[in-house]
Amino acid sequence: MGKKKPKPGGKEQRLHPGKPEAPEAEARERPVHGTLGVQYVVECSGCSPEVIGSVEQVQAILLEAADRAGAQVWGVSVHRFPPSGVSGVVVISESHLSVHTWPEMGYAALDIYTCGNHTSPMDAVMYVLSAFGAGTAHVTEIERGLDDNDRIYYHSITTWEE
Repeated sequence: MGKKKPKPGGKEQRLHPGKPEAPEAEARERPVHGTLGVQYVVECSGCSPEVIGSVEQVQAILLEAADRAGAQVWGVSVHRFPPSGVSGVVVISESHLSVHTWPEMGYAALDIYTCGNHTSPMDAVMYVLSAFGAGTAHVTEIERGLDDNDRIYYHSITTWEE
């Protein structure tokens, strides 16, 4: 899915506005496609079974990832599930980081979502991939809460391999 096209007949919008001289110029020069949040859905392959099979290590990695993203942590819950997997979530002011692991397959499913423009969720993604020892990752970025200043929200999806 791509980004929605601007409505015909609308006012001209600049994506990199300079300093406006009048209030009406400021309103006219706001970006059309502002985003409320960015979500990364990541398929992590070739991960270290020892790392992703450890509740303690997964918890420490998720907390460090939240810190590297510049997020404020509010809660943590990490648990083992049979036969050797780990599921965890870190609740942050800006949303969440979560993971489900299958050490016997060297696979982890990672989800990191942050709202606002003061965090760096991709820094968190890259840290987790490194800490898990992932050999390959399929990354999907979802820009959420996009709108054309009409309060009708949509999202945009981009995907790639790391």
